[in-house]
Amino acid sequence: MTTTTTTMLTTAAPPIPDIASAAFKSDPVPACARLRTEQAVVRMAVPFAEGHAFVVTRYAEAAAVLRDERFVKNVRTARDPGDLRLPWAPRSLRPLQNSMLDVDGADHRRLRSLVQETFSPRYMAQLEPRIESLTAELLDRLDGATDVDLVAAFALPLPLTVIAEIMGVSERDRMRFRRWVGTLLGARPSTRPTLRMLMKLPDVLAMMRLLRRLVAERRADPRDDLISRLAAPDAAGDRLDDDELLAMVFVLLIAGYETTVNLIATGTLLLLRNPDQLARLRSDPGLIGHAVEELLRLACPVDHASERYAREDVEVGGVTIPRGSLVLVGLASANSDGAQFSDAERLDLGRSENRHLSFGLGPHYCLGAPLARLGELVRRFPDLRLAVPPEQLRWRPGILLRGLVSLPVQVAG
Repeated sequence: MTTTTTTMLTTAAPPIPDIASAAFKSDPVPACARLRTEQAVVRMAVPFAEGHAFVVTRYAEAAAVLRDERFVKNVRTARDPGDLRLPWAPRSLRPLQNSMLDVDGADHRRLRSLVQETFSPRYMAQLEPRIESLTAELLDRLDGATDVDLVAAFALPLPLTVIAEIMGVSERDRMRFRRWVGTLLGARPSTRPTLRMLMKLPDVLAMMRLLRRLVAERRADPRDDLISRLAAPDAAGDRLDDDELLAMVFVLLIAGYETTVNLIATGTLLLLRNPDQLARLRSDPGLIGHAVEELLRLACPVDHASERYAREDVEVGGVTIPRGSLVLVGLASANSDGAQFSDAERLDLGRSENRHLSFGLGPHYCLGAPLARLGELVRRFPDLRLAVPPEQLRWRPGILLRGLVSLPVQVAG
């Protein structure tokens, strides 16, 4: 009698990707596609949470969570006092723990309304001539150059100069600010928030001293700049107090500056890696409006929206997220979801239906205006191309943001 033994071959599921790694940043689309296939919500370890987070991977569920008031920004309202493990911060930095990014409900609506009044369409339109002239100045410097780091030569100085000028930051101070931000954003993510804070503390404190000085000066002597506008009362007489103003200026400097640098560099890279679409934009400048939205979709500078916490047990996509859990909305994953976008992983600068989630669910001017200047860059330098293979590019690690350390290009033929 012969006995036949059959061996069952099983294939282990591939490991969950490290969404904070430089490898993930270099090409998040394939990893996001696999995560969406597995579940609408994936529980995974994250470097800064000292535990796990629930990452929302699909467009429909991501949009729902962004709208759902059961997911809050203030962790204190989602967890019992005994379950709070807030990172240590010196007294001088505590105003930053109550910025517009960290509050909910009436507090958030009040802060948002005061900022929206400042960033009126009429005021923002006044910036266009300066953005155009600064773009021309920066591109003039590239004339005749061969090998250039486009981050250092264009993507970084454009938003840095614009935001420093509208806030009334002197040229000397803006160079210090650039150095501080580079140190802060260059620090690797840590699994221990206190350690991460200590690594960055000297630069954070130095930046806060500068911002406190600017706020005090504008309170005493208002000028025609953004800090003075933020310091002024609104039509109903409401105004930001000193801590609120300090936190608001910090958020606008960091968020508006770094995300725009990342978007310009990553958007340029995406165009260079899609020569058919690059040629399309060069031949039809009228596409720039649709092109900006498409680059925002696939070159989103924010992989995951800032932290949210479940205020109660909530079911999302068939997964129960327990009360108090950290939730990250995967913007990059949602933006490449084939259930929402046709041929979702392909760059299409003529795409008209493009309800991406790169700004959450709200409008945002500061990124779109400088990004539109890419049309001038690619038209002025028809021989623009990568100077190194894509796999040699260096990406910044981290959970939320996606950005290149540098972008070596050849400008002239």
